[in-house]
Amino acid sequence: MGEIENDPDLQEIAEGMAGQARAYLTTTTQVAAGAVPGAALPLLLLALSDVLAAGARLGAVGDVVPVERFEPDPGPDTDLDPLRTAFTRLFDGFDDYVEVTDPLVGPEIGAASLSGDLACVAECLAKGLQHYETGRELEGLWWWQFSYVSLWGERAASGLRVLQSALAHLRLDVEDDVATEAEYDALQT
Repeated sequence: MGEIENDPDLQEIAEGMAGQARAYLTTTTQVAAGAVPGAALPLLLLALSDVLAAGARLGAVGDVVPVERFEPDPGPDTDLDPLRTAFTRLFDGFDDYVEVTDPLVGPEIGAASLSGDLACVAECLAKGLQHYETGRELEGLWWWQFSYVSLWGERAASGLRVLQSALAHLRLDVEDDVATEAEYDALQT
């Protein structure tokens, strides 16, 4: 494990985060490619929920401090424009949304997009994974923690809320006569 082998807690968190990052990147890539058209929203809801749970562990531990005070170059950034573009097409009609910019500061609202949220999370996770997979596990863990607190945690939480809301609308927004008939059928069985 290299840099963090002497700290089993950090090693466990790093291994778990690497697994969650890989799973998120795999799921989002498959969904964006259209591989699971009937399950896109539920799969993305699960992927974001899982990675947010892993991120919560990063927020709960003390600050991870890399040995070196500068970030080594992990190599070229992963090109996530195709992912963002595919999600923009997939979410046509409900990609853009408004959110409270900072609920602790005031009621100011801003514009956001689900495709941007999912791609932002992917970008941060991929960068940490680059460090991790090149043997700089502590640097990867630091990057995941720093970017969780400063960026991807918020984007994932916002995206999760939008996905849950979209799923709720799909399942609950039905015509009154259809809902009445379903209720009647449910009561009769």
